[in-house]
Amino acid sequence: MAILKEFEELIVSSRPGQAGGSSPRAMREGSVQCLGPHGLHRMAYTEWGDRANPRVLLCVHGLTRNGRDFDVLANALAEDYRVVCPDIVGRGGSDRLPFPDDYALPTYANDVMTLIARLGVDAVHWLGTSMGGLIGMFLASLPGSPIARLVLNDVGPVIAIDALRRIGEYLGKAPDFADLVEAEAYVRNVCAPFGALSDAQWRFMTVVGTRVKAGGGFEMNYDRAIAQPYQKAYLDAKDISLWPLYDAIRCPTLVLRGAQSDILPYETAVEMGTRGPRATVVEVPNVGHAPMFLEEGQVRIVQDFLLADRR
Repeated sequence: MAILKEFEELIVSSRPGQAGGSSPRAMREGSVQCLGPHGLHRMAYTEWGDRANPRVLLCVHGLTRNGRDFDVLANALAEDYRVVCPDIVGRGGSDRLPFPDDYALPTYANDVMTLIARLGVDAVHWLGTSMGGLIGMFLASLPGSPIARLVLNDVGPVIAIDALRRIGEYLGKAPDFADLVEAEAYVRNVCAPFGALSDAQWRFMTVVGTRVKAGGGFEMNYDRAIAQPYQKAYLDAKDISLWPLYDAIRCPTLVLRGAQSDILPYETAVEMGTRGPRATVVEVPNVGHAPMFLEEGQVRIVQDFLLADRR
């Protein structure tokens, strides 16, 4: 699994539309029309691997990120899966919503179920980082859920209010940038918990996490309006507890925790291994919130868990 050797190629192809071709490991782009509370919107996604492969892995990103975060992992797993990485609405190449209050879990869950219907499969494996893990936890808790195997990346049923407030300090407040050098300095600062990434990895996270503005320069690639419902839902709340959802999950589950995470408390991760689906819990050293699967060791943890039923 030559992940790091192929990383430079992914850097070169990190702008949408630059990757493609007939190779089964080439990235393709698509979109699906979804129905929200106030009308229709388009959700973009990237996919890797054979379109005819019935084994589908959905990779769902965190609050301010997008599906391109999973390029390295998707490239590594494309021989075993059709890997599909949506941009949750308001992020990446997906539409922005005219009513900020629609940026909420019911909208996101409905959109992903529409995507699964488009893919034409009855079951999927799911990897969710932070917000993507919460969406997956909700769907996996439902009777008849299509999620057959679940990876929760640095998120669980208890989220500390101090961590939510930390995110609220920068959410929706990113400035515009004259160039990628300015953008990268900002990304390195607010995303420092990702760990000690290389210069190439930080540039990659910057390129896929920003977009070119119509008038020139760059901005973060998410709708600043997502901060409005976040403020209402979380910043005046107490610690969030979703144990009833977690306890209802029945599929095999893996929990990854950044060893320095403030989002997923250590005690919560340990408890996740003893109740509900009794998850396998793995702690990733030297990382906070959250592991980003740019290192071969992190990718291998996920690969070994997801493909355990084939070995």
